Amino acid sequence: MNKKTGTLIKSPIFFDRNRVFRVYKGGTLFNRLFNDAAEDGNYPEEWVASTVKALNKISKGPKEGISKVRDTDIYLDDLISEYKEEILGPNDDMGILVKALDSAVRLPVQVHPDKTFSKTHFNSEYGKAEAWIILDTRPGSCIYFGFKEGVTKDDLICAVDNSIKDKTAMERLIVKHNVKKGDVYFIPAKAVHAIGYGCLILEIQEPTDFTIQPEAWCDDYRLNDYEMYMGLDKHTALSCFDMSICGNNAINLSKIQPELISDKPSVKIESLIDNRQTDCFRVNRININADSTLLKQSPSIYFITEGSGIVTCGKKFTLIKKGDYFLLPYCMKEKCILSSKEYMVAIECYRGVKD
Repeated sequence: MNKKTGTLIKSPIFFDRNRVFRVYKGGTLFNRLFNDAAEDGNYPEEWVASTVKALNKISKGPKEGISKVRDTDIYLDDLISEYKEEILGPNDDMGILVKALDSAVRLPVQVHPDKTFSKTHFNSEYGKAEAWIILDTRPGSCIYFGFKEGVTKDDLICAVDNSIKDKTAMERLIVKHNVKKGDVYFIPAKAVHAIGYGCLILEIQEPTDFTIQPEAWCDDYRLNDYEMYMGLDKHTALSCFDMSICGNNAINLSKIQPELISDKPSVKIESLIDNRQTDCFRVNRININADSTLLKQSPSIYFITEGSGIVTCGKKFTLIKKGDYFLLPYCMKEKCILSSKEYMVAIECYRGVKD
């Protein structure tokens, strides 16, 4: 074992901040999550314990989007290559990508591929099903999910063409929904959607950056063909949309009612995403009131969304607070305790298992 890197896998792994370039603007609400400057710009996403490369047309290098271990020059993908069994156990990869994102504008109307589409057109075993946890909002915050009743593929094609001169052409095809802090949504692959203005979201998804967004504009930014179609021809790209996900009631497919796993007086654990929605990933919410709980699931990613506390492994402990996140390696299974003297909420994320 390399002495320099070997010590990193003996406790939860923390990371340097990892804000990623996107064509849309946002980031002001990161002030209330990470204590960043309260300003919007083109780095509206924080990629969390990420092994996924960002697919920006103009790349900033081969490690763009990949997390670096805190206070080192070691990237997570390289650490996993060296200690795959210790970090991942029997798994080949993390199986998930977690992001925090804040939208100052409506994102383009878009869709993500399922596994079959990804394997055929992107040579990937992963599609991009995703879940959203609304962490905070600005006044007037919203999302869009599902086509309006009666929208046809011809309507979609026409709106794509018209969006060059009419920035609302695509938006008029989809259903708008108001959101509030605490809401949870699952966005299945091939479902039309868009994150609207004013949403701070923790997004858990399959580990890809595949997005087909055939709208010509993102606010005042003109999307190029690559950003719209991911290198596919228009016909193939538009075939990714499932036109049957439509109507005002389509949101019932998406909005999640948490299910209690454990409801002790001072530790409540809720299942947010499980096999009811997908076998791609699992998401739990852990609420701690002046108590502690054993972390049994690894490898897993933990994101602190409220309060503060301590993560303890053996004799080593680390203070944690809102906005902090860490990766619990497989070799630390059932050895770490999450605790708070007052109040803390942690989101637990890990790859799914087929039942």
